[in-house]
Amino acid sequence: MTELESKNFFTDPDLVEDPNPYYDAMREGCPVKREPHHNVMMVTGYEEAVQVLSDEKVFSSCISVTGPFSGFPIPDDSDDLTDLIEEHRPSLPMHDQLPTMDPPQHSDHRALLMRLITPKRLKENEEFIHRLADKLLDNVLAKGEGDYITEFAGPFAMLVIADLLGVPESDHAEFIAGLNLATEGGFSLGSTEGEALKLNPLEFLYKKFGEYIEERRANPTDDVLTGLATATFPDGTLPPVDDVLRIAANVFSAGQETTVRLLSSALRIIAERPEIQQTLRDNPEKITNFIEETLRMESPIKGDFRLAKVPTEVGGVDIPAGTIMMLVNGAANRDPRQFSDPADFELDRRNARTHIAFGRGVHSCPGAPLARTEARVGIQRLLERTTDITISEKVHGPEGDRKFAYLPTFILRGLMNLGLEYTVAEGADK
Repeated sequence: MTELESKNFFTDPDLVEDPNPYYDAMREGCPVKREPHHNVMMVTGYEEAVQVLSDEKVFSSCISVTGPFSGFPIPDDSDDLTDLIEEHRPSLPMHDQLPTMDPPQHSDHRALLMRLITPKRLKENEEFIHRLADKLLDNVLAKGEGDYITEFAGPFAMLVIADLLGVPESDHAEFIAGLNLATEGGFSLGSTEGEALKLNPLEFLYKKFGEYIEERRANPTDDVLTGLATATFPDGTLPPVDDVLRIAANVFSAGQETTVRLLSSALRIIAERPEIQQTLRDNPEKITNFIEETLRMESPIKGDFRLAKVPTEVGGVDIPAGTIMMLVNGAANRDPRQFSDPADFELDRRNARTHIAFGRGVHSCPGAPLARTEARVGIQRLLERTTDITISEKVHGPEGDRKFAYLPTFILRGLMNLGLEYTVAEGADK
């Protein structure tokens, strides 16, 4: 075992800033390898990760956001944990959230979600995205510099999802204050600093969406919240209020977090790579593939977890029942068997979109189309309204000696802050 392989992925601060050398070391020799600290099987290969993500019959998602810290009692001598999982599911962290559900419960709740995120609703939402981007950029560009995450990416991602779910614009300020977005930077899972996991930062959202749903069921109108309140399961039954508010809250929190990280990673690349920035200015149609390559290079989710319900095999490695698997998206998206020269950012990479930053299988991110639209609009409008975007040396230091702080978590990959300086284009304020 090499020195890198012996590091504790879940607590080592050195792996927060740059986990890629660790990913490469774990993948070398075998892309399915057990780490020594928490007995987790790390899946760092692309094909192997896709196999696990696509097989919900063999692998349970009940520990998807907690991994080895779920408290699930794994026996030493069982070849089928299916019944035990269902027995203990109500006591597992975030058991009421979509990412931790297994079929058929997951199928019903995801179907309910997809009745809310329709092509028509996404198209209506895109009109709001354009207006919101310019509104926020008015303030951002007026100063010429600032923290891109707190001043644009954070409120942008939050308010886009608020609009998608029908939150009245008159309540948007309350959501910003209630979620303490400006100081907390979004939601957090999987601390590497020895703190208790922040597993359910959703109380505010539960309260607000519970109020919305109950009010619209009592007094339906022709709006999105009424559609949310009256959406039914595939069998036509009306779900309990708690089921609906949890789905809405999950979309709200998860969609916000990943989009903020995507946007900040993208802007760091744009600000540090003037040749890419100029290419995107000259060829805005390339922004779409730029986003995919950013997702591949800097996956907002480092990975999530699965629990093997029965014995199986992945990548030629025997997987006993009860094995905790971590699907390391960030590593799989740099697997040289899938992506040539994976450490290089290639703006025109032909297979960039085959990344698994948004997962794969039944748990693939339902908000992926929205995240892509947010990123495309947000990046394009900023480029159109500026002639130059650079990293703030006051915040991050001079070129060649820059310092960036990343979220201290083993699940999320993203900057804590991003100081940028802007040169505003004359006459391009709208």
